[in-house]
Amino acid sequence: MITNSKDCSTINDLIKVTIDSTDGYRKAAEAADNHSFRTIFLERATERDAIVDKFQEFVRSLGETPEDDGSLSAGANRMFLKLRDMITGRDDTAVVAEVERGEDYIKERFEMARADADLSSQARLMIEQAYTVIKAGHDQMRDLKHGMTS
Repeated sequence: MITNSKDCSTINDLIKVTIDSTDGYRKAAEAADNHSFRTIFLERATERDAIVDKFQEFVRSLGETPEDDGSLSAGANRMFLKLRDMITGRDDTAVVAEVERGEDYIKERFEMARADADLSSQARLMIEQAYTVIKAGHDQMRDLKHGMTS
């Protein structure tokens, strides 16, 4: 069925970027000096894990194999960030700025999926529900970043 194929492809793509986001939040928690930031980052990582689990279950229900790893480009990006951190050092402002940049990316990817009229109503509903969590994370990181720089 074409819809199942499109649903699987789109949801698998979102699984990859959500795994990237989870990894990013965990790395940010490790890098943050501020305990409150660490707590926020770990809470967001846990939320993203729940989205991945739900999406993987959906793909399995369609008889397909769900993604279980992040994207290759995100892995390359993490390596670059690690190198940059070793060279320049890091502080909480830089960590929050990187997290917010990642949030811009994942929010955009979810918005693209939300706009895809070729998805089944079930896939669209799942994406919409997950987008609520993604957007809340984005907005929180945006506000945190702007609060640190003002």
